[in-house]
Amino acid sequence: MIPLVPRCSFLKTSVAAVASIFLIAALLQPHSSHAAEPLIAYVGTFSSPLRDVLPTQVDLPPGNGRGIQLFNVDRATGAMKPIGIVESGTSPSCLAVNAAGTCLYSANETDHVGDNKEGSVSAYAINRKDGQLKLLNTVRSGGAGPTYVSVHPKGHFLLVANYFGGSVAVVSILPDGRLGEPTEVKTDTGKIGPARATNAPPGTFAFSGHDRTHVHMVQADPSGRFVLHVDLGLDKIFIWKFDEQHGKLSPSDPPAVTLPPGDGPRHFYFHPSGHWLYSIQEEASTIVLFDYDAAAGRLTPRQTISTLPPEFAGSNFCSEILISPDGRFIYAGNRMHDSIAIFSIAPDGELSYIAETWTRGNYPRSFSFDPTGEFLYCCNQRGDNVTIFRVDHKTGALTFTGHYAPVGNPSMIVFLDLAKSN
Repeated sequence: MIPLVPRCSFLKTSVAAVASIFLIAALLQPHSSHAAEPLIAYVGTFSSPLRDVLPTQVDLPPGNGRGIQLFNVDRATGAMKPIGIVESGTSPSCLAVNAAGTCLYSANETDHVGDNKEGSVSAYAINRKDGQLKLLNTVRSGGAGPTYVSVHPKGHFLLVANYFGGSVAVVSILPDGRLGEPTEVKTDTGKIGPARATNAPPGTFAFSGHDRTHVHMVQADPSGRFVLHVDLGLDKIFIWKFDEQHGKLSPSDPPAVTLPPGDGPRHFYFHPSGHWLYSIQEEASTIVLFDYDAAAGRLTPRQTISTLPPEFAGSNFCSEILISPDGRFIYAGNRMHDSIAIFSIAPDGELSYIAETWTRGNYPRSFSFDPTGEFLYCCNQRGDNVTIFRVDHKTGALTFTGHYAPVGNPSMIVFLDLAKSN
């Protein structure tokens, strides 16, 4: 027999229970509202005819992008919802967000500024409530076809790689986030590498940048004391001492490291330990492991490994290289093979091939982790979409979530977690 409970006791018990629920909810509220803050994705695109700046023998369609596209990201599923666009016809193909999350910078690859037909770089203020962008200013990039920008670790300078100008520039960042004029421009010179890569896969016709000098990436090392840039046409990685007070570059000793002729270094990535640098070669489809002497700014090559499966034959162009936040895995982009190769990183830094994952799109130009490292987002340039994969932190494997985001000619995706910075 169920004992009867007096009505007044029942009401007291019920009120107490409800009060407890609300108390628990109140205690959890800061975390809930914190997680509810937007996670924003910014996608840079090719948004004008690429043939305007490419060599005449390269036949590519007009860019399908419309500028910089903005998305809200679902933290649980990784899905992207469009929330705005900054219209631009100058191909803001590379983006960088400053450490404070207050400004975004873009490389405008097909802009033509001044008598020298330079490209430009732009600064945008970020609305801290919803991630929307407001243009602050635009300045010349110090060369034609700026294809890469990165913010120096101290936050006072923007580093610019001018692909078609064959130059690297340092642009001052003013206290309000706007850009000043370049404080330094260095133009590469030297012997151009051969049309065929030394380490090319069998049957390849891959040829992209060995017609002249092509600076493809520039970035400071973790300390900010040295700045490195790659020249795909010269098959070299240049190393500069950086004057943080004046934004000036001076050659390190030695001033560069040379890769095999024709292999075409494109991007690089520092391991979280700071001991190793990994360079991906566009035309050879290889990754080279370098030991990095942070005190001297010196690179010493130790291992070369293909980004393609052993049986592969034909043409492929490598694109992006990325290291997992825990430093255990490397991800390498293969365009034409349309895959992301996955490697494990041994305690001594050497790589072992694990597998590859189909990108669910065409010509994967770049990819990035979300701020948690739970998802990887792949920009399929010719597929006009961004595809989303869940990351297995134990094995490094990528599992397609089934989510696509339509973006014309996506080039790069960067994130801003407003929950962490509000």
